[in-house]
Amino acid sequence: MSAAVGTVRPSPSPGATTLRSRWARRLRFYVPAVVVFVATLVVWEILATVMAARVTVLPAPSVIVQTLQENWSSARYPLGAAVQATLFEALGGLVIGTVGGVIVALISSRFLTARDVLLPVAVAAGAIPIIAMAPLFNAWFGLLNPLSKMMMSALLVFFPVMASVTLGLVSVDKAALELSRSYASTEWDVLRKVRIPNALPNFFTALKLATTLSLIGAIVAEYFGGQRNVIGRIIVESASTLAFDVTWAAIILGAIAGMIMYMVVSLIERLVIPWHASMRTDI
Repeated sequence: MSAAVGTVRPSPSPGATTLRSRWARRLRFYVPAVVVFVATLVVWEILATVMAARVTVLPAPSVIVQTLQENWSSARYPLGAAVQATLFEALGGLVIGTVGGVIVALISSRFLTARDVLLPVAVAAGAIPIIAMAPLFNAWFGLLNPLSKMMMSALLVFFPVMASVTLGLVSVDKAALELSRSYASTEWDVLRKVRIPNALPNFFTALKLATTLSLIGAIVAEYFGGQRNVIGRIIVESASTLAFDVTWAAIILGAIAGMIMYMVVSLIERLVIPWHASMRTDI
């Protein structure tokens, strides 16, 4: 007699199961956003095509992409050079505003008197309409000087960074402070090992917001004059000549630059504070 021997398939390893489950969760998270994005482009394309004879201010996405290709290195609307110049201004403003905000936050968190003096000034600076400051910055630093646009961006970046970092530095668990001092830690040790790690999540949250604000500040400052080959000037000049396809191409380029800056900061955040609860997700 012969007995039939069944083939036993090995069960997948726990690691492979976890990896597949993780990818499945990621797909469920990202697919709806991708579907909505694609559907929006399709509807936009259809509406722009149907209403082309009546509405000229909203070109179709295909027309915008074609305009980007045709004007990337053109003489009249050099979009490639413009986005590089505007990005340089935005990054400069981001650095200036972030450094200034962090310095003020460190001083405010260390000295109560300084906090009482600096915080009202910082709040007042954050409440200043940026449009009102653009002509002044142009007069102070020069109309063609990129620093005038950087300072506009820095003004927008300064307040959220300062407020968030100050909150992170002062809102430390009292038990952690008492434990540090029980080990005879100096104020520098407390700052380096307790306060700064506690403030890092707040800092990166503010920095991600600041990336978009810096780009907005640079583009708005460019509306008031300066170099011609920048995003703000191309938007103004193309809209004034009814070349709305170029206007939208410049707007899309600015949005893409802002998203890239945001994603770079998010990547740095994951590398710097992988231990934080916001980084330990199942997605």
